[in-house]
Amino acid sequence: MARYTGPSWKISRRLGLSLSGTGKELEKRPYAPGPHGPGQRKKISEYGLQLQEKQKLRHMYGVTERQFRNLFVAAGKLTGKHGENFMILLEARLDNLVYRMGLARTRRQARQLVNHGHVLVDGKRVDIPSYRVQPGQVIGVREKSRNLSIVKEALEVNNFVPDYLTVDAEKLEGTFTRLPERSELSAEINEALIVEFYSR
Repeated sequence: MARYTGPSWKISRRLGLSLSGTGKELEKRPYAPGPHGPGQRKKISEYGLQLQEKQKLRHMYGVTERQFRNLFVAAGKLTGKHGENFMILLEARLDNLVYRMGLARTRRQARQLVNHGHVLVDGKRVDIPSYRVQPGQVIGVREKSRNLSIVKEALEVNNFVPDYLTVDAEKLEGTFTRLPERSELSAEINEALIVEFYSR
């Protein structure tokens, strides 16, 4: 299945979740899109809830169904809770960490930066957005790419940098100091439902 590239506001409204992180999508019309307006919410089945939770997380990180599934399988091979490990692996993706560092305003922008070869990991160019960053690795922007408007505009917005990253805004680089804890990741996601979905 290809990556969804359509209007993210529509998806945000359908899932009841701000994918941009700003919450603007839900301010105006806090109900699902469709011709029947706000009165269309029906009772969702258990399967429907599990699917919705999976779609929320998949769209949040902007990954394809295949990538999502493969990462879920990889998380199952680690010690600890399957769902938590899965969310930690998603968080350790290079495109996500570029976004978390404040070098891009959205994960989609961060994925483009990585795809186009603007990002370094430990001084080497990495152009694979799904690259799994290991604790201790340093992420930076190539010398030639430092004046990109995407990066400059993103840095002007006062971004919250999570505790598992240290960022030097002057050098445009940061270190993934440790794996995040579950409490530092999205509270809007119930990963147990996703584990149930794939365990069917």
